Amino acid sequence: MSDTHNTGDKAPRKTTHKTASNGSTKSAAKSGRSRSREFALQGLYQFLVGQNEAADIDMFTRDLSGFHKSDSVHYDALLYGCIEQREILDALIEPLLDRKFDEISPIEHAVMWMGAYEFQHCIDVPWRVVLNEYIELAKSFGGTDGHKYVNGVLNGLAPKLRTLEVEADRAKGKL
Repeated sequence: MSDTHNTGDKAPRKTTHKTASNGSTKSAAKSGRSRSREFALQGLYQFLVGQNEAADIDMFTRDLSGFHKSDSVHYDALLYGCIEQREILDALIEPLLDRKFDEISPIEHAVMWMGAYEFQHCIDVPWRVVLNEYIELAKSFGGTDGHKYVNGVLNGLAPKLRTLEVEADRAKGKL
């Protein structure tokens, strides 16, 4: 089975899908940005749980298998940007939470940081793509229903951080 994905100004690419051991479908050809998000998530997890320094996390992560296939510029922006702006990101996210941050999985916390960061700083990525990427990351790496929580929070942030884009979708009847 194959899907065609259009990445904007690039030619559409074909993506093949493989079935994982749990029965879900996995993309065999992830984009460099998708890979960078996975590596940044691993790094932010190390930061939240192990309280490691960003430079140490970065050095470790760059040695991981497959890192060379990622978009290292996007990875750098996510890892360092989320760590540097963690208080700002938490302040954006916190009003949408129904519990304290220490009651949220570090995976979901990091995913929400990354989504909020991309909403603010990666304007070239459509808000719906940001939302989908982070829901999928939460499904892959988070708890059983963590993706639903991430979805609710990021859906609450999108109209605040991508006001014009979300309103344009509403006007077109896409929401």
